[in-house]
Amino acid sequence: MSTLQLLILLTICNHLVFTGGRVAISLYAIQLGATPFAVGVMMSLSAALPMLFAVSAGRMVDRVGGRAPMLWASVALALSTAVPFVWPAAAALFLVSALMGASFMLYHVAIQNMAGYLGKPEDRAITFNMVSLGFSASAFIGPMLAGFAIDAAGHALAFLMLSAFPLAPIVVLALNKIRLPRPHRAQRPNPDRRVMDLLRNREMRRVFIFSGLQAMAWDLFTFAIPIYGTAAGFSASTIGLILGAFAGATFTIRLLLPLFARRVSPWSVMSASLLVAGVAFTCFPLFSSAGMMMAAAFVLGLGLGASQPMVLSLMHSTAPEGRVGEAIGIRTTIINMSMTGMPLAFGALGSVLGMAPVFWTSALLMFWGGYFARKGRTGRDDRGDQ
Repeated sequence: MSTLQLLILLTICNHLVFTGGRVAISLYAIQLGATPFAVGVMMSLSAALPMLFAVSAGRMVDRVGGRAPMLWASVALALSTAVPFVWPAAAALFLVSALMGASFMLYHVAIQNMAGYLGKPEDRAITFNMVSLGFSASAFIGPMLAGFAIDAAGHALAFLMLSAFPLAPIVVLALNKIRLPRPHRAQRPNPDRRVMDLLRNREMRRVFIFSGLQAMAWDLFTFAIPIYGTAAGFSASTIGLILGAFAGATFTIRLLLPLFARRVSPWSVMSASLLVAGVAFTCFPLFSSAGMMMAAAFVLGLGLGASQPMVLSLMHSTAPEGRVGEAIGIRTTIINMSMTGMPLAFGALGSVLGMAPVFWTSALLMFWGGYFARKGRTGRDDRGDQ
C-alpha cells in the first residue's frame, strides 16, 4: 500500500467521526428540545476554535511536519467524541462540538499540507482528487452510520461507537508505520512574515473568497437538513441517507474528475460548482418527500464535489515555498469564519421565519459567487499574479 493510500484510509477514519459526529450532535440536540438557534450555536462552536488557531496550526505544520499534529489531533478527536457517552446532557454537546472541530481542524491542515508533497507537482490535482475521494467516502459513511446507530442504539452509544474510529490513525502514527514528507521550510526564514503578504496575492485572494462561499454552502446543507428533516417527520436514518446522497455525489464526480480535469480551467469548474449549489438550494424548500430531497442533495453534491481538488491544487501552486501550511491555515480560518457566523445567522432566521428563507438566501449568495468565480477565469493563465 502506498503512502498516499494509507494516508487516505487514516483520513477516512477521522473524517467519518467528524461528519457523523456533527449529525449526531444536531439530532441529539433536537431530541433534547434545542431550538434551531441553539443547534446553530453548536455548529458554530465547531468552527470557532479552528477560526482562531488555523493559521498557527498551519505554521506549526510548516515547522514540524505532519506526524505529531496528526497524532495528537486523532487522540483529541477520539476523546472529545466519547464525551456524550459519559455526560449525556445538552451542555456536553456545546463542549463536544468545539473540541471536535478544533481536533479535526489540526488534522485537516496537516493532511492537506502533506498530500501536496506526495508525487510530482504537476500531478497535484489528481493527488488531491484522490484525497477528496477519501473525504467523500467518509462523508457518505459518517452521517448514515450515525443515523442508523442512533435509531438502533440511541444517541449516547452512537457517540461511543464513533469515538473508536480514530484508534487506527493513533496506532499507525504512534508506531511510525507511515512515511510522511519532511517539513518544507522557506529558504529564508522571515520572522516578520505576515498574513497580509499572502492576501495581497490576487489569485490566492480569489481562492480564499471562493473557499468561504463553498464552505458556507457545504456547512449550511449539513446544518439545515437535520432541522428541516426532523420538522418533516423523517427518522434519523432517513436524514442520514439524505446527507449520504450528497456525499455519494461528491464521490461520483471526483471519480470522473480525472477525465476532464486537464480539459477545463479550475475557475470554470468552481463557477459551475456554486451555480449548481444555487439551483439546489432554491429547490430544497419546494420538496417534502425524502426521495426528492435525496435527489436535490445528490445534485448539490455533484456541484460542490468537483471544486475542492481544484482549490487545493491552486493553493499549493500559488503559495510561496515553505508557507503552504500557513496558506492552508488562512483558508481554514476563512472557511471557519463562514461556518461560525452562518449557522448563528441562519439558525436565528430559521427560528423566526422557518428554513425556506435560509435556503433561498443561500441560493442568492451562491449565484453571486458563481458570477465571482467566473470572473476568476480572466486571471493570467489561472495562475494569479507572479
